[in-house]
Amino acid sequence: MTKLGKKLILFFFVQFFCSFALLAQINTDRVLAIGRNALYFEDYVLSIQYFNQVIRSKPWLAEPYFYRAVAKINLDDYKGAEEDCTLCLERNPFYTQAYYARGIARQNLDDFDGAIEDYNRGLQFKADDRSMLVNRAVAYIQKEDYDGAEVAFSELMTAYPRNSMSYLTRAAMYVEKGDTTLALADYNKAVEMDPYYAPGYGNRAILRYQVKDLQGALEDLNEAVRLDTRQSGYYINRGLVRFYLNDLRGAMADYDQVIDIDSKNLIARFNRGLLRFQVGDNNRAIADFDVVIDLQPDNYMAYYNRALLRLETADYLGAITDFSIVLAQYPNFIPGYYARAEAKRKLNDTDGADRDNWTAYEIERDMEQNRQRRSLLADTSGSDTSSTNTEEEAAAENEEKTREESDRNINKFNRLVVFDKEEERRSKYQSEIRGRVQDKNVRVDLESLFVLTYYEKPDPVKKLIYYDKDLEAFNSKMVLGSRLRLTNEEAALNEAQIAEHFASINNYSTKIEENPRDAIAYFGRAMDYMLVQDFEAALLDFNQAIEADPSFMLAYFNRAVVKYKQLDYTLAQTSQNVTEELTSLSFNLQTGRTTQLSTGTDQTTNQLRDSRRALEYEIMVRDYDKVIELNPDFVYAYFNRGNIRCAQRDYREAILDYNEAIRIDSEFAEAYFNRGLARLSQGDAARGIADLSKAGELGIVNAYNIIKRMTSTN
Repeated sequence: MTKLGKKLILFFFVQFFCSFALLAQINTDRVLAIGRNALYFEDYVLSIQYFNQVIRSKPWLAEPYFYRAVAKINLDDYKGAEEDCTLCLERNPFYTQAYYARGIARQNLDDFDGAIEDYNRGLQFKADDRSMLVNRAVAYIQKEDYDGAEVAFSELMTAYPRNSMSYLTRAAMYVEKGDTTLALADYNKAVEMDPYYAPGYGNRAILRYQVKDLQGALEDLNEAVRLDTRQSGYYINRGLVRFYLNDLRGAMADYDQVIDIDSKNLIARFNRGLLRFQVGDNNRAIADFDVVIDLQPDNYMAYYNRALLRLETADYLGAITDFSIVLAQYPNFIPGYYARAEAKRKLNDTDGADRDNWTAYEIERDMEQNRQRRSLLADTSGSDTSSTNTEEEAAAENEEKTREESDRNINKFNRLVVFDKEEERRSKYQSEIRGRVQDKNVRVDLESLFVLTYYEKPDPVKKLIYYDKDLEAFNSKMVLGSRLRLTNEEAALNEAQIAEHFASINNYSTKIEENPRDAIAYFGRAMDYMLVQDFEAALLDFNQAIEADPSFMLAYFNRAVVKYKQLDYTLAQTSQNVTEELTSLSFNLQTGRTTQLSTGTDQTTNQLRDSRRALEYEIMVRDYDKVIELNPDFVYAYFNRGNIRCAQRDYREAILDYNEAIRIDSEFAEAYFNRGLARLSQGDAARGIADLSKAGELGIVNAYNIIKRMTSTN
């Protein structure tokens, strides 16, 4: 072979290799971007699959390990997240947010020293990062190093002197330390700084209850409930306080409210059963204990209370059955034998009753002999036997009226249940460890756009099925693999569904090869791409479906939705720094997402972005215009277009769209809610609150919190 030939071969080989490498780079970047899409929209299992692909292709990259760790944190796989962060940092030791993520993982694994070390490393690169400062302080509390925690809080409050959450967290630390005076001072400061944040009152109420300030605790819980009507813990705590204040009717009402919110709440069910027992409402008390036993078959306290109630209501066989279950678990429980003996005697089972009475007598005799033996031993040895008291004796001496949920001492069967102290302690800090708590009660967001999809999250309050006649007609043709449904609460895919949609993409691709003008095949593949968060490919296929069938109304509708998702994600990336991205992506605590661009960027760049955003919104509006032209009664197009108008801050036009949606469907809760917010944005408080009230009535419970906050400021 000539030298020229060898050079040409080498040249083409290099060109081919470079082209291949460039193509691989583009594909890797795209897969990573799709994975981040999935992460942003909380589709964590799917996002991990995309990051796996990038890691297999380019295992030397740090970024995919970090994002996979974020997804694993959201799935409570803290060990896996820790390992991924370590792999990320091995590849790039300056990846600040990986220290933050690994700190979160280690904190949830109770490796507090490791978490503190990670936060310290991260703070070397970003000294004013609030999330790391807070989490470091919490980690010191969790390891019970209160001196270290005070130093950490000092640094935090120097950097952020006006942040109420810092005071709330430090107050919890002082409670742990046993300094109720300083704790109360911090709670007072937090409430003063943010009087519309319900947990401030809720946490202070717990402290006031602990120091026997029942009236103060009641006032705080009243305010917490006023600000957040859907937090069941406030009602449970207020029920307990009211019980101690001898307000049985008020306590019962609070437990009723909890059960209305969550019919399976065990604490509320058990406590309401006890209160009903106490006031003689026996049949309904039995019904409450039935639910507790059904949900928690090993709750022997509930069995014993139900047995006593059955005895009261002459259900002697049922009572004996329940007493027997309890005595099988607690064979030395003397009152159980006496109570079962009474039930047997009612059924004329004299021999059985005598056996139970004799068993109880023998247990009592043995216990008395043991006490005498210990007393004699103490007299001869001079030792203190106070620590050898049995659980039964301790319970008899204890005049408290409550027990912790995990306390299984059967002698406390008739005590109201409270949250476990350890669980309560963990909950005080968990929200700080897991994200941007400040967003939870501050942001007020519109109800989301409706989308055509195959899956939706169940809503225990609304329980609605969104209907449209054209959609039903389309579904009746059964041209897709599954029925389409309308929802604004999309569900994340599980592994089986992910595999199904990737396979479906291949099937539709085969159909398109056979018929390049098959609008349904393009639409079906677009749906699959949308569900696996590949918005770019989804838009291309929606375009093709519309080109093949210009009257394809459903394709116009979903194309606009996907454009909005794509823009939402893009704007989020330009407006958040990396650590903020971690907290907003990783933890489901925020009530919504902001699309406001960062004010720190160059003014010309902002103007260009604003222009692009305005153009994108107008393109979406045109799609909704087309949907309405094709189907003037498609209420969801008016609703979605109203949301786009709100994003453009054109509230007058948005209200007109919501008006039309409500005209078509007078019980469209989401339209009332969003119209209420639009009216509030225009300063029309009276009609805005009226709309929110109607939305709450129709099932959007967040409306009540906003109403209370608005009326509190007027």
